[in-house]
Amino acid sequence: MAIIYFDNNATTQVSPGVLEAMMPFFHDLYGNPSSAHSFGGQVAEKVTDAREKVAHLLGARPEEIIFTSGGTESDNAAIRSALADRPEKRHLVTSRVEHPAVRSLFRSLSKEGYRITEIPVNAKGELDMAAYQESLTPDTAVVSLMWANNETGVIFPVEKAAELAHEKGIPFHTDAVQAAGKIPVDLKNGAIDMLSLSGHKLHGPKGIGVLYVRRGTRFRPFIIGGHQEKNRRAGTENTPAIIGLGKACDLAARSIGEENTKVKRLRDRLEQGILSMVPHTRVNGGDVPRLPNTSNISFDFVEGEAILLHLDEYGICASTGSACSSGSLEPSHVLLAMGIPPSSAQGSIRFSLSVYNTEEEVDAVVGRLPGIIEKLRVMSPLYRAGKRGMPSHAA
Repeated sequence: MAIIYFDNNATTQVSPGVLEAMMPFFHDLYGNPSSAHSFGGQVAEKVTDAREKVAHLLGARPEEIIFTSGGTESDNAAIRSALADRPEKRHLVTSRVEHPAVRSLFRSLSKEGYRITEIPVNAKGELDMAAYQESLTPDTAVVSLMWANNETGVIFPVEKAAELAHEKGIPFHTDAVQAAGKIPVDLKNGAIDMLSLSGHKLHGPKGIGVLYVRRGTRFRPFIIGGHQEKNRRAGTENTPAIIGLGKACDLAARSIGEENTKVKRLRDRLEQGILSMVPHTRVNGGDVPRLPNTSNISFDFVEGEAILLHLDEYGICASTGSACSSGSLEPSHVLLAMGIPPSSAQGSIRFSLSVYNTEEEVDAVVGRLPGIIEKLRVMSPLYRAGKRGMPSHAA
């Protein structure tokens, strides 16, 4: 059975070009890039080249790029650095819809005595900028806001938010794990101090990420040990993954136009097909700027997990939200923050596409899904009780 993979916000397949670039560093070029000999030195040159490719994707300087194990480490390193640098400040600002890598850290910090302000979003998933401005105080140690939401794809105005934080002398971090490689990012002239990126979200390998730290930003290392990454992140460099990430960023920089044309057309084709054929559905965050690959759709009167099980029988991969929250029976905190009723939030599916998806795959999903939803709704007491007559929420 052929797999139709519409779960690219959870992880992506490694690009063939990325895999090819990595292979020599598992066997032929296995030297330690921190070694003094020329065998390690030639590997160090390739690491430098990869760093430059990452910097190019982000509109940054190579020396501002720190390689990490992934997005979660980058988020933790950025936030904890800001706290270590400003220990007298005990207030933190984030949003109600952050990824668990930030949300869980902030909740842990609240138990250590930090005061947390979570900025609300409206029904479309947009950040309440008025509430954000009011939240910034002389006691604020750091702001951390995601660039684009991993469940709905809704894009936050992080560049403006960073400017407002800078006016108050507050360092600003953004989790750009979902945004990088899908929409243009240019850090040269903005006010963003720190940014997190993860390789496996843009057709690179797992276990590698980046923390961008703007030149001049004070940084306290999260992992202490050797002198790697200019004493900013200890540990022997994961050379194959670094090379793979560099190649992935190079390819992503070349394909952003395709993301915002081909992939967006596929996403729109998917949404239009579903909304036209399945009543009582809505696209969450569909009316505001969002990632070109992401569609979050609520299906009333059914459970999202049941939909996924039936899709899986046909080899169709999707999700109910963040892969880092899989297994939870609770409705998505993102959708609840948007004011979506729990019954609808529990019936939500996230479809996330990539440049490797096709119209044929979209049409296959649209062809299978109406029958699945009808089958599940027939078993729903609410649906049988007369909900068929309700007006559709299709957007």
